[in-house]
Amino acid sequence: MEYYKYLRQYVGHKPIILPGSVVIILNEQNEVLLQKRHDGYWALPGGLMDLGESFEQVAKREVFEETGLEVNNLELLNVFSGSEYYLKVPNGDELYSVTAVYFTRNVSGDLKVDYSESEKMQYFPINDVPNELLEEYRGFIEQYIARKLDLK
Repeated sequence: MEYYKYLRQYVGHKPIILPGSVVIILNEQNEVLLQKRHDGYWALPGGLMDLGESFEQVAKREVFEETGLEVNNLELLNVFSGSEYYLKVPNGDELYSVTAVYFTRNVSGDLKVDYSESEKMQYFPINDVPNELLEEYRGFIEQYIARKLDLK
């Protein structure tokens, strides 16, 4: 059982802190891989931490589960947390997310969609992502772009 589901048995809908990781995966054309979720929104591949995992292990596991891709040489962009990452999801669960955001171009394997989690996967130009990209993820990508511009 996923850890957050285990916690929910005891706390119900009350706020909890949920750590997780996402990865900004870039191809040779400087396009970012996004997944279209069943709620109609686009997101970065990633997910929640299980007991005993590091943020990097979460990133690698979740990307593989959702995309079939293996990611390596992950570079940490930032860890995002705080009151602006509070969510109340449609079923009434409340949470504060703590998200480690990584980026990489080092990817191997064949892209395949896990249809239990996504409708499709698609690469988009990093400066032209869909309007339906969740704001949280849009902010992660914007910080990545700003960091890369600072490095030049």
